[in-house]
Amino acid sequence: MRSSIARRAAVFGSAALLLLGPVAASAQADPVEPGVSDQAAKLPAELIDAIQRDLSLSPDQYLEHSELGQKLAEFAKIARIQFPDAFAGTWLDNAGTPIVGLADGADKDAAVAAAEKAGFQVKDVAQSESSLQAQVKSLDGWLDTQPPAVADLVRGVAIDIVNNDLVLRADNVGGLQLPDFLKGARVVQSPATAAPLPSTDLTPIAEPLPADALLGGDAYGSLGGGVGLRCSLGFNGTDSSGGPVNITAGHCDPNRDAAGTSEASEAFSLVPGGTGPRIGTFAKTSLDIHDYSIIRADDSAAHRFENNGVRVPGAAPVAITGTADPIVGAPVCKSGLTTGFTCGVVTSVAQTVSVGERTLADSFSTSMCALQGDSGGTIVTGTLALGISSASNVGQYPICQVADVVTFVLGESPELFATPINEVLAENPGLRVRTS
Repeated sequence: MRSSIARRAAVFGSAALLLLGPVAASAQADPVEPGVSDQAAKLPAELIDAIQRDLSLSPDQYLEHSELGQKLAEFAKIARIQFPDAFAGTWLDNAGTPIVGLADGADKDAAVAAAEKAGFQVKDVAQSESSLQAQVKSLDGWLDTQPPAVADLVRGVAIDIVNNDLVLRADNVGGLQLPDFLKGARVVQSPATAAPLPSTDLTPIAEPLPADALLGGDAYGSLGGGVGLRCSLGFNGTDSSGGPVNITAGHCDPNRDAAGTSEASEAFSLVPGGTGPRIGTFAKTSLDIHDYSIIRADDSAAHRFENNGVRVPGAAPVAITGTADPIVGAPVCKSGLTTGFTCGVVTSVAQTVSVGERTLADSFSTSMCALQGDSGGTIVTGTLALGISSASNVGQYPICQVADVVTFVLGESPELFATPINEVLAENPGLRVRTS
C-alpha cells in the first residue's frame, strides 16, 4: 500500500476492527429498550434459519441487536463532536450489550454522563479515537520514508476500537517489519475480490417478459464489451427522477467506462436453463473508493423493480424499511445467488483497504461467508439496508463449509467487505432505496 491509503484512512475518519465470534443467545443486561416492532414475525424462513445457524440468535434478538447498533451509531455521531478528547468508539459486545469506549480527557466526565443517560455501558480505554487517528497519520509519514518494496506491503489500515489499537492489512503478513510506535498493531491478511461468475452464455433473447418481480439477492447477468458476468441484485430504489433502479456492485459491470452511454453494459434476468430478457442498462458505475453500480430499468421491466424486497432467489422476501449505518458488533445478513442468506456481525467500519488494484474506502467488513457470484448482493441489519457486497477473503472456495474449515486451520475466519448504502446515496443526490 502506498501512503495514499493511510491518508485516506485519516481523511475519511475513524475505523474499527474486531474479530467477533457468533453472538451469544444470552439475555441482554443493559437498560436500553430497543422497542422492536412485530417485524420478527414477518422475516422469511430462510433468513430465520441463517440467523439461528450463524448467530445463535432468535429473530427477536436479531432485530433488537440491530436496533441497538443504530442507537450506538447515532450516539457516536454526536459524541465524536462533543467529546473529542475522550471518545474512543462504540460497539456491541458478544452478548449484544452496547458499549462506549472512553479515554481520559477533559470531557470524559461529560461523556460518561451522556453515555450512561443513553443506557450504554462505558469501558475505560487508554487512547481516544483522535489519538489513534494521529497514529494513522504517523503511519502515513513513515510509509513515505520507506522504499516501495516495504510501503506497498501495507494494503489497508483500520482502528481496532475494541482492543484500542491499529490493525494493518498486508499481502505478506510475515514480511512486514513495523516501526516502534506500531509495535502493538496487529497485521492481518488483505482481502481478495469477491468475483462475479464469468459466463459465456449471456446472449439477448426475445421472449415475453416474465411476471415475476426482481428482488435484492436475485441472480442477474451483465453483458458488455464482449464479457459476460453473473452477479446478485442489490437494493431496489428510485433515481432522482423517480425511475426504478437497482443498486449493485461496480465490479459487476463488465464495461465500466461505458456506463451511462449508448454502449453501456446490459443487465439480463437469469431464469432456469439460461438467460431471460433484458431488464436494464448500467447508468453509473464506481469501482475505486466506493464499489457500486446503478442499473436503470428498461421501461418494459420497470414494474419488476417496484418492490422493497430482499430474499434468497425464489423464496419469500424480507421487506426493507429504511437504511442503516454499520456499527461494530451489530448483526448482519447478506443474500446472494451462490450462498443465499448468511449472517455474521460487523467487524470493521470506515475502513480503507486495497482490493487488487483498487482501493475500497469508507467500507465495512463482516464475519460472513460470500462466494463467487454473491457480488453485488444485499447486506441488511434487521430490516434496514446496510451495504453492497464487494470483496471476500474466501471467494475462491466452492462452498462455505470448506471456507470455514480452511480459514480456521489458517487461524482466520471468513470476511465479507462492503460499501455502505448510505455512502452510495450521499454520492448520488435524489437516489433512494425503496421502503414500500
